[in-house]
Amino acid sequence: MTLPLSTLNTCSDSEFVAALGAIFEHSPWVAEAVSGMRPFASIEALHAAMVSAVDDADEGAQLALIRAHPDLAGKAALAGELTAESTSEQKGAGLDRLTGEEFTRFHTLNDAYKQKFGFPFILAVRGHDKHSILDAFERRLENSQPDEKSEALAQIAQIGSFRLHDLIEE
Repeated sequence: MTLPLSTLNTCSDSEFVAALGAIFEHSPWVAEAVSGMRPFASIEALHAAMVSAVDDADEGAQLALIRAHPDLAGKAALAGELTAESTSEQKGAGLDRLTGEEFTRFHTLNDAYKQKFGFPFILAVRGHDKHSILDAFERRLENSQPDEKSEALAQIAQIGSFRLHDLIEE
């Protein structure tokens, strides 16, 4: 079900946050930060405002946002504990159909990544498959911490764009 942008532009603040609170994983504060900026002329303008809110947030809030994301093909996925959005995204990339060996490789890379950076590996998986995700995992493990934090936030922004376009019609 999609929501008209006009409805989001005129609903109450609490309805706005309820509708958009999951765009940025478990971080309704992003929607709260932009609620008072309505009306938005387009989905892109709404997205830009939300990304700006994340960019303007302090490092603690940014890291909390990054850490709110689940591991790709992780234990939460196996236990069925992901948000509906994350479940759909991971399924679309084939992460629900890994072999035992592939699952072990994902688990090992998730652990190595979190050990190095202190947060989960984030990739906007739409358009990817398990092979390109694993390649990105290995490539990004070579990044510095500041570069990888920036990359994680850029990936979160892309995920947000996908989710907004799935949810809203202009």
